[in-house]
Amino acid sequence: MLAKSLVIFIAIGVVSGFAYGVYLMDFKSTHQLVYVDDPSISLVTEKFDFKKGEEIKIRIVNSGTTPITFSDTSYGLRITGLSGILMYSPTSAQVVSTLEPGDEIEFSWDQIKNDGDVALEGLYKISAKGLDDKGDQVEKSTTVTIWK
Repeated sequence: MLAKSLVIFIAIGVVSGFAYGVYLMDFKSTHQLVYVDDPSISLVTEKFDFKKGEEIKIRIVNSGTTPITFSDTSYGLRITGLSGILMYSPTSAQVVSTLEPGDEIEFSWDQIKNDGDVALEGLYKISAKGLDDKGDQVEKSTTVTIWK
């Protein structure tokens, strides 16, 4: 017969493992490109798991029906750790940029952070933020994993 404390610890482990899995499902969304009738942008990468040092190609697609305006030529692209600390944003000119419906722009990240260090293994959040024709914020994010 198992001790009560062992049964309790196993039950807590199973429940917390399930909860953590559900939490990570939000970060590992596999639906990257979805067209809608409202303002929308989509971030598309060729896959979700990358080897360390592998180039990551990122496409920002206007997947809505209205133009999206960005404050600079980086199209609001930011790569952060899951804690929100900025790891990389492309150098850009302070020129207003617009993506018409169906248009896209492609960036690539060589896994070198803004400070010149190489990105470590882990989960990274890629996000883009712009404004629709009414001035409302339109934002999308996805996550990728860098493995050894």
